[in-house]
Amino acid sequence: MNLSPDFIAVAGFVILFLLMLLRVPVGMAMGLVGVTGYGLIAGFEPALKLVGQTSMRTVTDYTFGVIPMFMLMGALVSVSGVSKELFRAADACIGHLRGGLGMATVLACGGFAAICGSSVATAATFSTVAYPEMRRYGYPQSFSTGVIAAGGTLGAMLPPSTVLAVYAVLTQQDIGKLFMAGILPGLLAMSMYVITIAIIVAVRPKMLPAGPRRSWPERRAALKDVWPSLVLFVFVIGGLYGGLFTPTEAGGMGAGGAFILGVLRRKLDRRNLRSALLQATRTAAAVFTVLIGALLFGYFLTITQAPQRLTEFLTGLGVGRYGVLALIMVMYLVLGCLMDAMAMIIL
Repeated sequence: MNLSPDFIAVAGFVILFLLMLLRVPVGMAMGLVGVTGYGLIAGFEPALKLVGQTSMRTVTDYTFGVIPMFMLMGALVSVSGVSKELFRAADACIGHLRGGLGMATVLACGGFAAICGSSVATAATFSTVAYPEMRRYGYPQSFSTGVIAAGGTLGAMLPPSTVLAVYAVLTQQDIGKLFMAGILPGLLAMSMYVITIAIIVAVRPKMLPAGPRRSWPERRAALKDVWPSLVLFVFVIGGLYGGLFTPTEAGGMGAGGAFILGVLRRKLDRRNLRSALLQATRTAAAVFTVLIGALLFGYFLTITQAPQRLTEFLTGLGVGRYGVLALIMVMYLVLGCLMDAMAMIIL
């Protein structure tokens, strides 16, 4: 039975979402649907050859080296205790205000995201750093988890964002320019989260307690611990924007800088180094699995001409550029309930 490419494309999307609902990993689901759909149209022998070629080309591509390098930098920074230092500094400055711990968590998430580059890592790290503190001072559980989840999203916007790096490589855009473009939305989101907490305090002042007020010597001591993170961020991002090194080299320099700072500050022993290497390797392997699956799914979409058909459909609606943008935002809102940022961007 001959199936039309349009039918195979629609069936492929339906099966993809069904697999994700069944908790199949996103990369595996996209790869399986992509290879099967491609095989139904072009034959399974070229489809299986495509798997080997795509996998080898992806993991050996120099440009994709930016991903594990930035992930290693984030892992080294994480095990060195930078997240605790950022939270302690923010807490020392504004923790005495009502809702101050929540604001401190958002600001610390932003600072950590600017070094780590991962939403998942940012949220996971502050689940262990900030959540116990907020609960200890009587913050509601729903508020505490919501603040950490919202703060974690900053990792997808603030440079060096792994999501933006992957998107830039896939769409052949300039990584440095995308990093620069992510600064303003990231700062805006962080500011709006803080303003939202302030509004909650104004409307329901008894909901969020105030923490103890720190003395000025304690504040200065807490802020003094933040300088290594600031130096590392300025060194990596400044060197990237200044043209001193390429994005892949920036990732390598960042990982090297994080290692040197951890050793000099005696925060990085053999056990922590092993933990960071394993963490970065696992995360990079997961990202590359999603990347390979997305590329295979992309070949399937290309051979079915689904992107062209979708473009024709959207332009035929007559809703204009902002209408199309609104439809895309609605689509991302729905997809956000099903998958993480990396999978959404790639898909």
